[in-house]
Amino acid sequence: MPDDTALETTSPDATAADDTAPDDTGTVLLSATRLTKTFGDFTAVDGIDFAVRKGECFGFLGPNGAGKSSTMRMVGCVSPVTSGELRLFGLDPATDGPAIRARLGNCPQRDTLDEELTVQENLWIYGRYFGLSRKEVRSRAAELLDFAQLTDRAGDKVEPLSGGMKRRLTIARSLINSPEILLLDEPTTGLDPQARHVLWDRLFRLKRSGVTLVLTTHYMDEAEQLCDRLVVMDHGRIVAEGSPRSLIEEYSTREVLELRFDAEDHKDFAERVVGIGERVEVLPDRLLVYADDGDHAAAVVHSRGIEPLSALVRRATLEDVFLHLTGRTLVD
Repeated sequence: MPDDTALETTSPDATAADDTAPDDTGTVLLSATRLTKTFGDFTAVDGIDFAVRKGECFGFLGPNGAGKSSTMRMVGCVSPVTSGELRLFGLDPATDGPAIRARLGNCPQRDTLDEELTVQENLWIYGRYFGLSRKEVRSRAAELLDFAQLTDRAGDKVEPLSGGMKRRLTIARSLINSPEILLLDEPTTGLDPQARHVLWDRLFRLKRSGVTLVLTTHYMDEAEQLCDRLVVMDHGRIVAEGSPRSLIEEYSTREVLELRFDAEDHKDFAERVVGIGERVEVLPDRLLVYADDGDHAAAVVHSRGIEPLSALVRRATLEDVFLHLTGRTLVD
């Protein structure tokens, strides 16, 4: 594995956030108050408030169309704020855009690599955009290729690389200027499970090195794995905020009983399990019974003479929080 210290972009005493929210007294690098973005009569972001502290991974969770990407474009100083206040490093994007962008790394939702160039050439050229000398660019590129596990592909053209390799290269490129904040817009969309886990490992190492991460995702497991704190967005608004653990504790039970029946519409069985847990969610292919003791809930189901095709007890997750808050499946 590459040496974590090779990618330190902050002072040596920078420490990684643990699995709880960072201390409220931490330095705020990014803040928004009543942040709003409209496109004609359509409101994409509707007066949201949030703050991101140094050294944490902060997430925007929600389905497609929730306003996550519009928020990220404003934070990245590439889309003007319609109304409200946005500050990065204490600076206003409306007047200090270039100074802010010099301190940001940006990994867009879609890869924008030059596929006719080699892997290392993509890094060299991008580094020159930030005014780095040729010597600095080559040194930094070598470190980043090692970090992204692409050293052995440095001289290869980008076009034939796998999706996971291209994504790691895009993230490596976004780090060429040693940013203080890295913006990641749905970083693992379209990747297979193995590639996603490799990317999660790289992002965890970045946070350990002191880089502040701000990401959007509609993958619940990704948010639960990476984020110290997150907000759940729906229709341009923030409907909940907290650490993954605190959100699960607030909006769900400790366990969930999943029941599947031989039926096209599971609504027919919902009334028969009412009262067994705290609440019941009806999905197209199953019923979710929320209870602190899933095994006891399953026993009560059978005591009522209800015979599902399958019954599974699992711990509650952010997906359950999402369903409770938005009342729909993960991806619209």
